[in-house]
Amino acid sequence: MRILILSVFYFLLTSCTFKGNVETEEFKTISTEEDKEIVEQIFELFADEKGSPTSVLMVKLGTYFMETPYVAHTLEKGDEEQLVVNLRGLDCTTLVENCLALTKTIQSGEHTFEQFTKELKNVRYRSGKIDGYPSRLHYTTDWIFDNQQKKLVRNLSKEIGATPYPKEINFMSTHPDSYRQLKDSSHLVEIIAQKERDINSRQHFYIPEEKLAEVEDQLMDGDIVGITTSIEGLDISHMGILIRKGGRIHLLHASSAAEKVVLSEETLEEYLLSSKSATGIMVARPL
Repeated sequence: MRILILSVFYFLLTSCTFKGNVETEEFKTISTEEDKEIVEQIFELFADEKGSPTSVLMVKLGTYFMETPYVAHTLEKGDEEQLVVNLRGLDCTTLVENCLALTKTIQSGEHTFEQFTKELKNVRYRSGKIDGYPSRLHYTTDWIFDNQQKKLVRNLSKEIGATPYPKEINFMSTHPDSYRQLKDSSHLVEIIAQKERDINSRQHFYIPEEKLAEVEDQLMDGDIVGITTSIEGLDISHMGILIRKGGRIHLLHASSAAEKVVLSEETLEEYLLSSKSATGIMVARPL
């Protein structure tokens, strides 16, 4: 009888353990050996930086990626939403995401490619979970909001700018033909539209370009900036990392015009004023 009870207990114990493993989220990753080599090289370069401030690492990693080719639409791979790792070619958003994920991986002390992919997934997807195309944080305002909830960044736009940004966000749902995943799926369009309504239910703030000079001293190296736009239905059209150079703030970003990651020669203020569609910035400070 005692043997039977022990056998049943062992069965229940192993069954519960197995069930736990099944419930652990698994995700598919698309990457190349070259991507893994780049990550390994970064870990070698920053092996002793575990205790470095996030702002310092953001600048160092952003600088590391300078001259990396600008490549658009690198996340649009296949029909199933999967975690795409591409460090060989970056756009403005993936530059910021990879720098933040690599920073968190370095600070974790677990310098493995697998840990990096976990950090990247956490940064890129709503609540850190992949659940189809709509779970990706497509809008930068949503990206900042969600990553603030995850305590990865702090939104400083209200604190520094205090200027409301009452813009209706609906670009994706009103331009589904511009997105491969949406143009033939009314179901996904409706899900995206609901996410847009969620975004629009929040109060947003920004720093208008004409007020940037007044508050520039409150911006820090390593801050993440989103450039607000006059394009109807769109919140932010570009992202980058701020670096102070010669006492003024400049933008480190993946530039489509330069076709690579660069540190802008002009100041951030000059960059904004020279753009036809830029209206100001939102600021998120990595934690």
